[in-house]
Amino acid sequence: MVCVIDTNVLLSGLRSRQGASFQLIEHASRGRLVPVVTVPLVLEYEDVLSRPGLLPHLTASDIRGFIDWWVSMAQVHAIHFLWRPHLPDPKDDMMLEAALAAGSCTIVTFNLRHFRGSRSLGITAITPQTCLQKILHRL
Repeated sequence: MVCVIDTNVLLSGLRSRQGASFQLIEHASRGRLVPVVTVPLVLEYEDVLSRPGLLPHLTASDIRGFIDWWVSMAQVHAIHFLWRPHLPDPKDDMMLEAALAAGSCTIVTFNLRHFRGSRSLGITAITPQTCLQKILHRL
């Protein structure tokens, strides 16, 4: 399954080994989930995941290593057309642009209401739990 993974999902998966977010990271390590990234999205991952206090059990080096690993498994896409403003939060527009650059893939997020406008462009937003169910259904 090819998906754009919202930063909040990665943060949740790195904070706790419980829950769907961590399991999605595990499925990515097995090739069952292929993340889509763009330069702006990777920069957001770095910015958010490196904030002091958010992941106190991880060092800065651990976080850089995780992001490098995540990108190594990902489909990396360039953004050739900006769809802004399309969603209420400009940072969400960068995920929409990544999904469109990848050929209309799914966005995995906890903030479904922020992505209602993505449907008009053929992009579906789902929760980590729904994504996990789809992956498990394919096994």
